[in-house]
Amino acid sequence: MKINSTPFEGVFELVPRVFEDSRGYFFESFKAEALESQGIHVNWVQENQSYSQAGTIRGLHFQKEPHAQAKLVRVIIGKVLDVIVDLRKDSKTFGQSLSIILDSKINNALYIPAGFAHGFSVLETAVFLYRCSNYYNKEAEGGILWNDPELAIDWQVENPILSEKDNTWPTLEEFKRQTGGL
Repeated sequence: MKINSTPFEGVFELVPRVFEDSRGYFFESFKAEALESQGIHVNWVQENQSYSQAGTIRGLHFQKEPHAQAKLVRVIIGKVLDVIVDLRKDSKTFGQSLSIILDSKINNALYIPAGFAHGFSVLETAVFLYRCSNYYNKEAEGGILWNDPELAIDWQVENPILSEKDNTWPTLEEFKRQTGGL
């Protein structure tokens, strides 16, 4: 497994070695020692899966302490634009976003430490899988407005399909005023 660093401290793209033959393919989708080689020691406690039509945007979501979650995300079928926003108040990339394509053709994954808002837009109908380091807690749920002009994220979809909730989150500036960061 190849581990690529990103401009964000603690965020890594994992690209597995895929073995293909006439029967199909095989690859290791998770290997604890690969993350541990980067100093990441996580006890994964919950795994979630979603199915989304092309054009859907989900996010930008996070869990507040003491329920904050690190995530390991990947696409089983399809392709998404995965987006994170650094909400760690002491980070040099605080308030910045990063986008990366997760594609079932290359089977890449993204490790996201706690302290980030996370979302994705569906470029091709997708089954999305994510492991979490903490259990979901409704009272700890938070978010940032997906189309915040300050972030100016190019979600690469027109006429997005959204939940009502995702249209009601605060902007990044409002989040900063309310909390100062995570």
